[in-house]
Amino acid sequence: MRGSSRRQFVKSGIGSVIGASTMAPALVRGSSRPQVSHGVQSGEVDASSAVLWARADRLAVMQVDISRDLDFSRFERLPKVIALPDYDYVAKQKVQHLLSDTEYFYRVSFIDIDNSKIQSKPVFGRFKTAPQTHTTVRFGWGGDTVGQGWGIDLSRGGMLMYQTLSQQGFDFFIHSGDTIYADGPLKESVTLPDGSLWKNLITEEKLKVAESQSEFFGQWKYNLLDRHVRNFNANVPVYYQWDDHEVVNNWSPGKDLSSDDRYTEKSVATLAARAANAFQVMTPIGYNVSEPGRIYRSVSYGPSLEIFFLDLRRYRSANNEGVEATQNESSILLGRRQIEWFKSALKQSSSTWKIIASDMPLGLIIWDNWKSQSGVEAIANGKHSEPLGRELEIAELLEFMATEDIRNTVWLTADVHYAAAHYYNPNSAVFKRFLPFWEFVAGPLHAGTFAPNAIDKTFGPEVKFTSAADPSRVNLSPEEGKQFFGLVEVDGDSQVMTIQLKNRNNDVLYTQALTPDFPSSPS
Repeated sequence: MRGSSRRQFVKSGIGSVIGASTMAPALVRGSSRPQVSHGVQSGEVDASSAVLWARADRLAVMQVDISRDLDFSRFERLPKVIALPDYDYVAKQKVQHLLSDTEYFYRVSFIDIDNSKIQSKPVFGRFKTAPQTHTTVRFGWGGDTVGQGWGIDLSRGGMLMYQTLSQQGFDFFIHSGDTIYADGPLKESVTLPDGSLWKNLITEEKLKVAESQSEFFGQWKYNLLDRHVRNFNANVPVYYQWDDHEVVNNWSPGKDLSSDDRYTEKSVATLAARAANAFQVMTPIGYNVSEPGRIYRSVSYGPSLEIFFLDLRRYRSANNEGVEATQNESSILLGRRQIEWFKSALKQSSSTWKIIASDMPLGLIIWDNWKSQSGVEAIANGKHSEPLGRELEIAELLEFMATEDIRNTVWLTADVHYAAAHYYNPNSAVFKRFLPFWEFVAGPLHAGTFAPNAIDKTFGPEVKFTSAADPSRVNLSPEEGKQFFGLVEVDGDSQVMTIQLKNRNNDVLYTQALTPDFPSSPS
């Protein structure tokens, strides 16, 4: 919904109800009737279905109405869903049999579990289903929310990036990971370089690292206290990925917490299990019957676009120096099942553009121990050699794409807390058996900004653009403006994909237009 209909939605009575939902959850728990406590969300939107999300402040029954009419003059009432305490009173519902390329409005109420006459005020949302014909598609991506001590400062307007994101007219948004910082407690205030104070809104769960299941739930609920986040969620479907900070910094099976006094729970596997459960409950991600909790998946968004969401975290082996010469149990990143799924999904895709949503960049060197600059946290090992360690899986995938002539792939990622555009050129690479492609980096959305990472030349990335912190000053606050997101538009007629990297002020910092490369017809 762009232009007048979106403005109508925000300015109508429906929009004012969304605005009214900005009351902090703690202020409404004393009500005699249930409340929609943290706004509404939609996700996993395709041509015929979507997942809707809401949370109650108590045991209650979720009632959802869905309509193509802004005023709900005609609507369908969905089957009711119970918001249970085991799921922190969250209820999710998949709505199906929708029309493609169609705007839908929905309203969510919670009904008292014992008395159906007692129910909450409704909270409204909207989404648009994917097209089935070549039409213009516009979406965004970015990562890293509430990291490095930068929480919600109400005196500075809260998470202003999400206000900017709401102005873009996105059909959907990809959150590329580090959706929360479960390992990042907040202080009440932080002194900025100009001497002023950044004053964080504080909740009990954000005063310490997350260990219990309720503390992980609390990390997600903190972000939803921000009115800009809730307004954005109500208006734009979000596809979620995760990375490390949903659990603990740089987590892998080899993470050792024995000397970290912040944690009484020393098992990273236990923390990861609780974090994964919170991720599944607190986002509108769908349920995968064949592998419950699975995050890697693909979404077809019409003939122009398919998005492949990777999971570089759950299946990896322990972080190490990344120098294995052959694939083995020590060099796993994606894992064999995910690799074979990805190959099959790519080969079957008929979309013009294949967006590969990766929670970590391919060619940036990200150290497991940044102080000693040792160990591989992501993919690149800094050897500038033929592929070793985790690079072997990426080399396998890139060579597969070349062999199968799978073109028009674009990688989107976040993680490193700055904006960048990288062109992967076989002529500049040590490993050359792949088709050239682009990778774009965007973030943070609301977290600290850092200096650029060094480049590994194994896959030949050429840095075409960077906007980052100066190496002499790291962890810049959101107040300094170096917060970044990406915007992608695929033209319905020409199929040209235009990528922009933008900042919180909505300034365009870099633009790259890509023309699709179609195989030549046989003569």
